[in-house]
Amino acid sequence: MSIAISFRVTLGLHGALVYVRDDWVNQAAVRYVVPVPRDINRLYLTWSTEDTIFYSMDLVSENTRILYTPRTNISMDGQVPKELSVFRIDVRCTGKAEGDVEFRIQINVSIFSTRNITTLNLRRTKACYSKCGHQIISDTTEILCSRPEYPVVLGRIPQADNNQNASIHHHSSSIFYIGIGCLFGLIILVTLVGGLLRFLSVKTEDPVNGSDASSTGLLAHTMANSMYNKPANGQHQRIDFISLHPEITIMSDTETLKAKLQDIGIEKCRITFGDILLEGTFGRVYQGTLAPCPGSETESQSQTCEKEVLIKTIADHGSEKQKEILLNDSCLLQGLSHKNLLPIMHVALEGIPIVLFPFLKLGNLKKFLKDGRIGPGDKHQAVSTKDLVHLAIQVTHGMMYLGKRKVVHKDLATRNCVIDENYNLKITDNALSRDIFPSDYHCLGDNENRPVKWMAVESLVDRQFTSASDVWAFGVLLWELVTFGHTPYMDLDPFEMVNYLRSGYRMSQPHNCPDELFSLMACCWALMPQDRPKFSQLCAALTDFHRALGIYI
Repeated sequence: MSIAISFRVTLGLHGALVYVRDDWVNQAAVRYVVPVPRDINRLYLTWSTEDTIFYSMDLVSENTRILYTPRTNISMDGQVPKELSVFRIDVRCTGKAEGDVEFRIQINVSIFSTRNITTLNLRRTKACYSKCGHQIISDTTEILCSRPEYPVVLGRIPQADNNQNASIHHHSSSIFYIGIGCLFGLIILVTLVGGLLRFLSVKTEDPVNGSDASSTGLLAHTMANSMYNKPANGQHQRIDFISLHPEITIMSDTETLKAKLQDIGIEKCRITFGDILLEGTFGRVYQGTLAPCPGSETESQSQTCEKEVLIKTIADHGSEKQKEILLNDSCLLQGLSHKNLLPIMHVALEGIPIVLFPFLKLGNLKKFLKDGRIGPGDKHQAVSTKDLVHLAIQVTHGMMYLGKRKVVHKDLATRNCVIDENYNLKITDNALSRDIFPSDYHCLGDNENRPVKWMAVESLVDRQFTSASDVWAFGVLLWELVTFGHTPYMDLDPFEMVNYLRSGYRMSQPHNCPDELFSLMACCWALMPQDRPKFSQLCAALTDFHRALGIYI
């Protein structure tokens, strides 16, 4: 099975840019930005395929003050038609301001017989001017057309006027040479600026006593600009983000953590341990109760005041570092309040730390999906697709709240969610997850266990964690829900993940997964962070799908 997509350049060149041929993506062609003249407001696209191929589409305007968000007259996701069909994309200027605005046509194509999800970002620049301040190339129409040798072909058909075509070719050649000149000028400018910055960074270092000052300055410079320069005196080892990461995310000592948690500290005598729910090498998770201390004024009311709690703690043989990590990880959601979040409730700090959270009856979502699958009212039943979508919607609600609070989770997965008997879901921190779910974490030679198979490419390579990397992890979480807790990329070596993802490969559609859900997963796994949907968009799409399921089920 193969798919090919090509495009005939709007500058009047007679050749075609081939985007995809035999499942190979021509990245140079995809990156090419095509201009759309001022007087063209509609792009007519024609496509077809001989195979069963599904798509999802996203249309984005980089400046909605000048150019409205493009619209299309077909569904944003569905199946590529097997007969030649035409659809339209409207690109209209607002008239409020003038300028050249880039807009993007993102097409995600999934082919069932492979694990390859191909994402194409076709970029265009629309000229929005009220008067003819620029020469108009021609009144031509951009289309998707079909040819026998390629299932799907994107092209542009000019008018038949020969004189006009000659004018187009002459004008496009001029634009081409002007563009080449600008490119070389830009390269020279970047080189000069880079050399100047290098000169200034070396000059500002203390040549005599650079020990502490150079290290501190480098750290500040690293945090602000993500640029890593070796000090001129050569006394310090090159600092990269991997070496900085533990210092940033883990507090310096347990005493600092205890001071941070002092306001929610309680005495251990109020805690009663119950059944053990989850257990790792050194981590323990219990069901328990929280009550007033014996001898307090409310002791007589202890039966009515007791609360069921989830208890996380460390075994007696746990190290001080493990205790510190437990407290640090438990602070992720501290002080946040949302119905779909499970922040830390209390902590007992004497001796081995004990961390308390509100208790939800069905417990850990991953364990529930793999083992329990108990329905409302303690009835054993299969979880419906509608239930799974409802769980996913709740995750988006919690993540939207975290986004507003500028909090990046970095470890969003079913193992870090809990649910109650009514399928109400709460997102938790990742305290003890590395120990209790060790097969979900891998060390890639940097002495840190990370959830490699849930991480976006930029997080794996550059340690960049943003809301967009959380969106990637959400796509994997969706896959976990549909497969009832299966491990993603089960047969793939963690060390091969980066090359695998950069080559365009993704997980295949599970056999019981609706096309709508798989389309959302594919969008979450776009290689570039800016090409992934926002949690608000995911929430809206899932809500619409949930409503549709309510009608038909």
